[in-house]
Amino acid sequence: MKIGIAFIGGGVMGEAMINGILERKLASPGDITVSDVDPERLNGLSQKYGVRVSKDNRAAVQQTDVVVLAVKPQTLDEVMADLSGQLKQQLLLSIVAGASLSFLCEGFSHRQVVRAMPNAAARIGEGITLWMATKQVGKRQRAWACSILAALGKEICIEEEKFIDMATAVSGSGPAYILLVIEAIIDAAVHIGLPRTLAEEMTLQTVLGTARLVKVTGKHPAELRNAVTSPGGTTAEALLQLERGGLRALFGQAIVAAHEKAKSLQGPRLK
Repeated sequence: MKIGIAFIGGGVMGEAMINGILERKLASPGDITVSDVDPERLNGLSQKYGVRVSKDNRAAVQQTDVVVLAVKPQTLDEVMADLSGQLKQQLLLSIVAGASLSFLCEGFSHRQVVRAMPNAAARIGEGITLWMATKQVGKRQRAWACSILAALGKEICIEEEKFIDMATAVSGSGPAYILLVIEAIIDAAVHIGLPRTLAEEMTLQTVLGTARLVKVTGKHPAELRNAVTSPGGTTAEALLQLERGGLRALFGQAIVAAHEKAKSLQGPRLK
């Protein structure tokens, strides 16, 4: 399957998508055009991937099958004003946080829209993306969206848009939570005397192995945790301190706060 793709915005996630698309051979470099206001970024993407580049959004979307909207939320109004009414039968695939399907359809005067929420692990093909399509998106276009997003890792098509804001708080922001935990464990390991390089290697493999253990066994995390927590042992003592510090409650508060923030992005402007 070879398709013509235009990227509006060439940031980190846009580049991750370009890399995944090329690795999966969904398109060749000549089938991809990137439009961005930053000439250095355009030059870098052109040299690294061999894609075509443009400073003109309207020119970039011509003769394409899919338009990937990968701009920051604060620049979305400007892009909408530029491209409203310019899209014909293309699929518009948006990864802009907080931009609802109805807002995108109205702003671009276009009905063939997919809204998606990938995460940072997409950069290495290990991400997870929730996505939803309008009813005007045809079977072939849904297949395109599925293939593009699968190039970033696991993709899940949903039927209720509210889950995308929830995904923003859980999987979208989630890598930052995990990275903070990794950082804290490494620093604590160094504090008790481990060399930092050894602490880093131990911590990273522990996180990777534990996630894999949950995935492979299919057991609830609590069951696996209980299995490695001996009464009166070192793990029990460590977990007691974490519970005393309110770690579980803090994670709950953090995810609720992120969810509320995601919904607020659809306030007076994004509605």
